[in-house]
Amino acid sequence: MTNDKYMKDNQGRLVPIETIRPIDIERDKLVADIVAKARALREQIAAFKAGVFGDVAAFIELSAEQYGAKVGGQKGNVTLVSFDGRYKVVRAISERLTFDERLQAAKALIDECITDWSKGSSPQIQALVHDAFQVDKEGNINTGRVLGLRRIAIDDERWNKAMTAIGEAVQVTGSKSYIRVYEQVGDTDQYAPIPLDIAAV
Repeated sequence: MTNDKYMKDNQGRLVPIETIRPIDIERDKLVADIVAKARALREQIAAFKAGVFGDVAAFIELSAEQYGAKVGGQKGNVTLVSFDGRYKVVRAISERLTFDERLQAAKALIDECITDWSKGSSPQIQALVHDAFQVDKEGNINTGRVLGLRRIAIDDERWNKAMTAIGEAVQVTGSKSYIRVYEQVGDTDQYAPIPLDIAAV
């Protein structure tokens, strides 16, 4: 922060400009200039994102009207492809999932099964169960691993009750929306994303 006579340092003190080295003043100006440009770009990206979401939603409504259908809400992934197939725009909705207290009941039932099967059960299944209920650094359980247990077909009433409990314990706690834009790679059927983040440009 500067004025005609002083600059504020990182401890909030006002330092007379004549005591500051010219290189430090130039660095401060450069950083302030880059930050101003970054803020302006962030506003443009936010406007672009909002505009694209609005345009895609409006197009979905228009397309539905061709069949006399009514489309409600913003849920669902949608891919729009240009007529020549060269470009595509993907709207993706990613839901955040958690488990409620019924997961504990499922875990207790699974533990009973593993204890009873310990002599004859597959070590792989034991490892899958153990890994599924591991928590990360934030103390969260990996929802994908837990839900993956339901793909294991085991003829045991407790296991099946546990799988039902897992399914009923899933709660959607929020969602995040993405817009991804792709361009066809040459004459192939592959698409490469058009990067919109600074690191990937």
